[in-house]
Amino acid sequence: MNDSKSSLILGIFIFAGLAAMGYLLGSSAIRFRELERVVSVKGLSEREFPADIAVWPVRFTAAGNDLSALYASLEEDTKRVTEFLAAAGFSAAEITTSAPIVTDKLAQQYGNNEKVQLRYSARQTVTVYSNKIDSVRSSQNKIAELGKKGIAFSGEEYQPQQQTQFLFTKLNDVKPAMIEEATHKAREVAEKFASDSHSRLGKIKSAIQGQFTIEDRDTNTPYIKRVRIVSTVDYYLSD
Repeated sequence: MNDSKSSLILGIFIFAGLAAMGYLLGSSAIRFRELERVVSVKGLSEREFPADIAVWPVRFTAAGNDLSALYASLEEDTKRVTEFLAAAGFSAAEITTSAPIVTDKLAQQYGNNEKVQLRYSARQTVTVYSNKIDSVRSSQNKIAELGKKGIAFSGEEYQPQQQTQFLFTKLNDVKPAMIEEATHKAREVAEKFASDSHSRLGKIKSAIQGQFTIEDRDTNTPYIKRVRIVSTVDYYLSD
């Protein structure tokens, strides 16, 4: 009987001790969360830069029934295009000529006996890869002059801005300043929030650097790029 009573009393004390410990731990956690006041803010840095590389594919076509004559015509047209580009100030290292793509229309008929007027068609591409952005743009406006000499440019070539790629490759040069600007703007927002809430801004709890994005400023000026970065920063607040 005494043993049972002692065990019961011991169990009550253990239960009470565990309950008290749980309360104290829970209360401490609540107080800790109340003291850990944090504000999360975002800072934006957005700037415009001119593209520094242009990739301009000059595409033209030819057609005929004599394959040898067709290749000779492509060679002559390619020569005139490269001479035009050289006269515009582009070096040989900036001009690349791809292999022509020739299609035999008769072989593609699959049993259709309809007569083909011109059996062979060919497409040739001469590509300019250059940092002379202004020269590329001015040359695009003048290349139609070659059409008057008998070169048949593909339909897309008359809308060259839609075909040419303008690239911005100097992101690493502008990253540090833009990250600094985004972080500074985030702190300005956090300080304003702290002031409005009658608090003081503390140290940084965490910071996330967003990804840089590079986009055309608009569809009419693809040679001007908009570079953007958004940083997220968490600050501690104190009374």
